[in-house]
Parts: sequence; C-alpha cells; structure tokens
Amino acid sequence: MSTSLVWFKNDLRIQDQQSLYNAIAKGNRVITLYCFESSLFKEDIFGFKKTEKYRAQFLLETIKGLKTSLESLNIDLLLYYDNVSHVIPKIIQSYQITDIFLQKEWTQEEEHVVTQVKEHTHNITWHESYDQFLFHPDDIPYQTFQEIPNVFTTFRKECEKNISIQPILPSIQQLPVSNRIQNNTKVPTLSVLGLDTFTIDARTAFPFKGGEAHAKKRITHYFWETQKLAYYKKTRNGLVGTDYSSKLSPWLANGSISPRQIYWEVKQFEKEIKKNQDTYWLIFELIWRDYFKYVSFKYGNAIFKRGGILDKEYEWYTNQAALQDWIHGKTPYDFVNANMIELRETGWMSNRGRQNVASYWAKELKQDWRIGAAYFESMLIDYDVHSNYGNWIYNAGVGNDPRDRKFNIKGQAERYDPQRKFRNLWLQQTLF
Repeated sequence: MSTSLVWFKNDLRIQDQQSLYNAIAKGNRVITLYCFESSLFKEDIFGFKKTEKYRAQFLLETIKGLKTSLESLNIDLLLYYDNVSHVIPKIIQSYQITDIFLQKEWTQEEEHVVTQVKEHTHNITWHESYDQFLFHPDDIPYQTFQEIPNVFTTFRKECEKNISIQPILPSIQQLPVSNRIQNNTKVPTLSVLGLDTFTIDARTAFPFKGGEAHAKKRITHYFWETQKLAYYKKTRNGLVGTDYSSKLSPWLANGSISPRQIYWEVKQFEKEIKKNQDTYWLIFELIWRDYFKYVSFKYGNAIFKRGGILDKEYEWYTNQAALQDWIHGKTPYDFVNANMIELRETGWMSNRGRQNVASYWAKELKQDWRIGAAYFESMLIDYDVHSNYGNWIYNAGVGNDPRDRKFNIKGQAERYDPQRKFRNLWLQQTLF
C-alpha cells in the first residue's frame, strides 16, 4: 500500500494544517511523524541547552494532545527521540512511503535538518508548503524576497492594501480504521530528554498548557468569555497576571494554532462584539510576526551574524560574570532583575520586559547580543527563530532600526511598573 508521511515540525495541529490536508487529499494511507531532534536538547556554543525545560514541557503537552487528536481521525503519530535523518529512512522502508509532506523551512539549522534527511532518502516525492504565515508568500506584493522593505510600516501598509487573508482550510474528516498501523511509540518525558522536572511557579503570567485544544480554550477565554481583546492595545504592555495580553505566542510558535485562525477569530469578534483599535492591534502584532519571517527570507543567515543585517561592526564584549549577573537578576536595575528572574523561574517574559533586558545587555553592557538571543532561545516557551533573532538584532542596533536606540530602563520601570507591583512580585525572594 502506498503511504504518505506527514512530518510534523512547528505545525502541531490538525486544523488549518496544510501538510496534513494535502496528504489526505493525495488518497494514500496517511501516517505522521514527530521527531524530538536530539540536537535540540544539547548545549549550543554558548553553553545553553537549545531547548530548556519550560518549552520542552509545553512541547510534550502539545504532542500528547496532537497524538490524541490524530488518533480520533484514525491517523497514527510515530514519535522518536533521535536524529531525524536516522529515523525517516527506516520509516520509509517499513511503511512503503512514497510521499513526504512537511512545512517549508528556510533558516540555517532547520533547513540543514531537512537537507540531511533528503540526502539519506531516495525515490521520494517531497511536498513542502509554507504554513506559518498570515500573509502567504504567494500573495505578498513583491516579485522576490529581496524587494521586502527594510521598514516594517511600509511592508505592513503595502500588504494590508493588496492582500486578502486566505481562508481556513476545511476540517479534516475521520479516515477509515484500516488507515491505522501498529504503533508502540510514546511521548518521552523531560528526564528522557535530559531535562529537569519542575513545578509551575504560582507567580507566572503563563500557567497554560500546550496543545491545540488549550490554544482554542485560551482564545475562548480572552476573546469571548472576558472580551479582553477589546482592550488589548491598552493593556498589552502589562507585566503581572494572565490577561494583560493574549498570551497566544507559545501556541503560535509551535504551530498549535495558525495566524489565519487567530485573524478570522478576531474578525468574528469585531463582527459580533466590537471593532476598535485594540482588536486591530492583535492583527498588527501578527503582521510584525510575519515581517520578521520575511526579513529572514531576505537576509538569510545574516540575522544570526554579529553584524546583523546591517553588517555593522560594534565592539561587543563577552564577560562571563556579567552574563551570570544578568541571568540571575543581579544587575544595577531592579526592573531588569525582576524580568530576568521571571524568565529563569517560568520560561516567560512580557514584551516590555524583553525589550528592556535586551537593551541593557546589548546597549549598556555592550555584550555580544548573540549570547542574549541564545539564552532566550533556550528559555522562552514561545521561542520562534525569526521573531527572536529579528527582535534581538533590532534591539542591538544591527537590525531593522537604523536609529540604534537605547531604552531608559529607569524611566521604563517608572512608567510601566509605577507601584512596583511587578518588581515586588519577583524580587521578594531577595528582600529578606
């Protein structure tokens, strides 16, 4: 029996999932794979594990939910903790795979993994599709990625003027029971991945679980039950609590939900409840997310280089003591300290916090911004390669902001934490 394999990566959902939809439309038997790529749980060149416990736990929860959802459709999810270039050739042989469907990647490490697999496989038809955008690459008003503007506002206005957001794909119907295979693979544990177990800190602003069902639950709460979406722009710079922002970024990052799904849910909210600058601002943030992806398309590996996309040569330092003080919240700024402790203890930090701690690291200490970016990659539940490195080069003055600005951290703390509620929450452990 000819079989199609869907190789899941950061597209961990069954709804509005292009690869899964296309594989089923092919008409072959369909099986799916998720590989916990072993290299993602090892130390990087700066000594951080590429994926630490918080994001790993969120991923494990996501995979458990995905496995259950797929089984309800009579589709099996094969799970391995290994180098995927070792795994896929064996699967091809065992299940007579003829076609492999996957999300298209273009950044260095992600592309390298796919290239390695292709080098170890033969006589396979590959189906790669872009499935992580609001503005699909086929629809943007540019002939080549080199035409992408270097100013976000220009990109946003041109896309908003010329693009209609694609509709959500039809729901997938249950396949016959005969589609099932013998599958004894299981979701690993944190300890299997070489990571420490932990209990959720009661102070966290992100106490949520991973997976498609929990992403939908969050939207139901934030949009429809509390209608906090109608105040999003006013509250999005908050620091304490679960509802100052949508908190959708972790589910977006691993593809538990698509940006199109969020967009059309916002449009439904605007139709039924309220349309204002606040509701638009969530779409605005989705466009920023897209923009960083297109910046990485345009500039390739320059987003990872010390000089960034501007190829600017600043004098960057590497001071291990400064790094430890930054990570553990022992800097001269209590606002930086509170944010860094929150990240260390929960894997979460607000947007406002990220900008300030990055500015301190890169602009005040003049430490190599790539170290900060690598630490964020390791720790953040919502790590996304394009947004993380796009924001870091932006804040370090080697990205899309040629003005090379520096945050007034004391002023930021007074403005966004005037009553010290946030700082007291995270620094209380050091007060005694």
